[in-house]
Amino acid sequence: MESLITAAARALEAGDPLGALNRVALRNDAPSLALRGIAMAQLGDLAKAKTLLRSAARAFGPREAVARARCVVAEAEIALVSRDLSWPAPSLASARATLASHGDLANAAHAGHIEARRLLLLGRVDEAERTLAEIGISPLPPASLVVRELVVAGIAIRRLKTRDARTALDRAGKAAQLAKIPALAAEVDAASLILNTPAARLIARGSEHPLLLGEVERLATSTALVVDTFHHVVRRQGTAVSLGTRPVLFALARLLAQAWPADVSREALISGAFRARHVDESHRARLRVEIGRLRTQLKPLAEISATRQGFELAPRKTRDVIVLARPVEEKHAAVLAILADGEPWSSSALALALAMSARTVQRALEELARSNKVQSFGHGRARRWVTPPVPGFPTGLLLPGPLLKA
Repeated sequence: MESLITAAARALEAGDPLGALNRVALRNDAPSLALRGIAMAQLGDLAKAKTLLRSAARAFGPREAVARARCVVAEAEIALVSRDLSWPAPSLASARATLASHGDLANAAHAGHIEARRLLLLGRVDEAERTLAEIGISPLPPASLVVRELVVAGIAIRRLKTRDARTALDRAGKAAQLAKIPALAAEVDAASLILNTPAARLIARGSEHPLLLGEVERLATSTALVVDTFHHVVRRQGTAVSLGTRPVLFALARLLAQAWPADVSREALISGAFRARHVDESHRARLRVEIGRLRTQLKPLAEISATRQGFELAPRKTRDVIVLARPVEEKHAAVLAILADGEPWSSSALALALAMSARTVQRALEELARSNKVQSFGHGRARRWVTPPVPGFPTGLLLPGPLLKA
């Protein structure tokens, strides 16, 4: 029996789930149940995998704490893959501590990597980095190094450090070659492609063109006045004015920036910022009030002057004004950006990742489903939402955290 268990474990480590099942498919002892569960997870049957792993955890005796902890870690990984972000993190932390205390450092590190990836999906970059720092680099098998470097790359890109991200992905690619696991190599390739996918659009002087993440990073040191639609701020180098809680003011700032150096008519400003179909004197009065408020907010960065037709923006200490916009703009762009990773997400997990209410996310999904942009399968708590990758959307794994929440 020991030889079959060992052979099945080695098959799983090499990414051969069918080879593992051939050895333990008919066995119901605890180790075999655990190995079958991991094999089913690798084959994509996550529901069956979860059931088998829970059965294995119950079957292991009270003296087999390490084996039970490994089952918990495997179940946490399934939760991560199925985007069940509400899976109890304390259970994973406890399992990780148990593995570390018994000297199973490789699986303890794997548990830490799972937690770091979960935190990254939730946009909690600092916590993900601290979790990663606790693990250390060695000794780790090549497969664990791949996962670690993917997290390092994710953290770097969320902080717009694309050079660090490329370096981490290069290390991940080399580790994936050593691991000889096709699925890991494919994941590294997919993550690398994201760096060459348009992440934003630059709009200036009536024209626009796509930007890669590296080009977005370089804008941080630009002397231009930048109206950033991802973070809802107006900034120039180290000075930034946040308008995240003032959507009307931000809409006015964007309209003025897009037209610069020309002015914008009062009618266009009212229509664009207030969504008014018919302009009357009350709208004109409101526009004067809101422009006055925007003048006050932007005083360190720009002036707003009245013209015969409307208003114009006059930046201070720079001769360039640009708008940094999403690559594709639509009502529920943030939801589509996360779903673009190709993984099935629950509405509750989307709500956690986007820091939105569950009801708001549900309404967005229903609206997207009516326009055939997303699809769902399953019912109740098992319902998941998916979409084919949307051109122009970076996937959720490497999308900078604040961009998701804008």
